[in-house]
Amino acid sequence: MSATDEARPEVTEAEPLAAEPSAVPLPNRVAAELVGTAALVAVVVGSGIQATELTTDVGLQLLANSLATVFGLGVLVLLLGPVSGAHFNPVVTLAEWWSGRKDPKGLGGREVAAYVPAQIAGAIGGAILADAMFGEQLVKWSTHDRSAGHLLLGEVVATAGLVLLIFGLAKTGHLRFAPVAVASYIGSAYWFTSSTSFANPAVSIGRAFTDTFAGIAPSSLPGFIGMQLIGGIVGLALVALIFTHRAKAPAK
Repeated sequence: MSATDEARPEVTEAEPLAAEPSAVPLPNRVAAELVGTAALVAVVVGSGIQATELTTDVGLQLLANSLATVFGLGVLVLLLGPVSGAHFNPVVTLAEWWSGRKDPKGLGGREVAAYVPAQIAGAIGGAILADAMFGEQLVKWSTHDRSAGHLLLGEVVATAGLVLLIFGLAKTGHLRFAPVAVASYIGSAYWFTSSTSFANPAVSIGRAFTDTFAGIAPSSLPGFIGMQLIGGIVGLALVALIFTHRAKAPAK
């Protein structure tokens, strides 16, 4: 989930997921990832709690939860994309590192080692903050089991689609549309995937800390995170399959 400056139409290689990663000091980028992921999880968990307090209709609860996530995610990507790339997601961070591993200006192992713990810590903090705002127990492990096979398949699909979208936008020079595109995708994936599209290991971990509407039982985490990582690999494979021609444009 990343944003960048205005894209150039003639770009044939993938654009970096941040406008100029090396131009922003690493502590600022790490802070953006921590705060952004915390805010995202606070939106997801908080809106879920609010929805269950306002209605007993599960469909309306999910609608409220998904709409809040769409708006919140879009704002966060727009605001923090120019700082860190607005990953908020270890799968996106790892995918960017892998796809740019041969580029001296690409995301390096040092950045990955800083981003991922910040994302996880932010997600946990965001869940605790949401519980605090609604008077819930600050840390209560979720009892919402999500271990069924069809839910795990949903996570592969959701994560693969997210990676395909982000890196496809980068390949085609359209990353300026990431705030709207990524938020819209996640909003739709709430409804078309069986798992309601967690698509994010850090967010999944954070949501295990709250026994509310958006929670996930800790026992379900290994399966979800494993499928999200597989989904990231599938997404990168689809990017290579579909957008290879962007790197093979004839020289002028």
